[in-house]
Amino acid sequence: MIPRILSATDLTKHSCFLWGPRQTGKSTLLRQMFPDSPYYDLLSAVEFRRLSASPGLLQEEVSALRKDLGDRSKPVIIDEIQKLPELLDEVQRLIGQSRHTFILSGSSARKILRKGGNLLGGRAVRRELLPLSCREIPDFLLDRALNHGLLPAHYLSEDPRDALAGYVGTYLREEVLAESLIRNLPAFQRFLEIAALSNGQPVHFAAIGRETGVSAPAVRGYFDVLSDTLLGTWVGAWQRRPKRRLVHAPRFYFFDVGVVNEIARRGKMRAGSAEFGSAFEHYIQMEIRAWHVYTGQKEALCYWRTSSGLEVDFILADGALAVEVKSTENPTTDHLKGLRAFAEDHRPKCSVLVCRAGTPRKTADGILILPWRSFIDRLWSGDLEDLS
Repeated sequence: MIPRILSATDLTKHSCFLWGPRQTGKSTLLRQMFPDSPYYDLLSAVEFRRLSASPGLLQEEVSALRKDLGDRSKPVIIDEIQKLPELLDEVQRLIGQSRHTFILSGSSARKILRKGGNLLGGRAVRRELLPLSCREIPDFLLDRALNHGLLPAHYLSEDPRDALAGYVGTYLREEVLAESLIRNLPAFQRFLEIAALSNGQPVHFAAIGRETGVSAPAVRGYFDVLSDTLLGTWVGAWQRRPKRRLVHAPRFYFFDVGVVNEIARRGKMRAGSAEFGSAFEHYIQMEIRAWHVYTGQKEALCYWRTSSGLEVDFILADGALAVEVKSTENPTTDHLKGLRAFAEDHRPKCSVLVCRAGTPRKTADGILILPWRSFIDRLWSGDLEDLS
């Protein structure tokens, strides 16, 4: 069992939706945390048919367990809730009438929302389970993470190529193509390749549309599908108090570096290559996002880029922390240009260059140059200068 950052307490303070892409480990985590809880698995054809024919059975069965569910250590779990949104009306009644605690897990709320489904009107909080973080893996190996990705089965595999190919094919077919009702499948598949090749770059819908052969609004819709099905996330452009001409286009990052490798048809990546640098930045984004989600950060994650090409990869904590990522082992002053320009305009509390250098150091003007693991540990501990 890989210990996860998300704890049982996080999931049982209130009824909750637990969202996450397939194979992040939602079902495994819930069965391990709550072995004695009632568990409804809607991937089971028998269970799905039984409850779809009569959703009211849920209320009858849970009500019969009232005495056994007297404390929050035994929540009622419904796995893959998006497959049967009709159950949410029953869940709402049970929460209101008997104060039962529910954990409703799934890989996408898109189907629920598209059908006008009930997201319980604030009675259930949102939780997310992401791919693994280095903080969850004993003896973490960076090279393995960059090449295999951080879905548990893929990271732990000695050779995940077939598993990655199967995951991308099955996931896209079941979660994207079936859910989104996309009609132009060849265009969408071409779009996926372009999106993977430009992962982490500013997104220009019209340019991608020209390469794909569809309109800019269609491309925007494709990205919305990826976001709604948890296949990726946006990082918006920082635009506060601009003193320079800035790039306003958002960036899009897929949820896992291994999935990008497969879609973009990357081979094994080696240090020094452009692909390795892109994967390293993506990996750091994944770690920052894990910190952002699991610690409940409210401020949006952004990036900063000027029209002249100066940039900072990630702006955190409402501008208090500026983070540039370079895969080099020997950072130079050229790697610090973006951080210095941003500091001149916005004066963050802390500026950091994350890289693969062997030891931390600090420049005369206060920029921290940190090995990647040191950065991640200090981010989680709150030990990045006086960052609150």
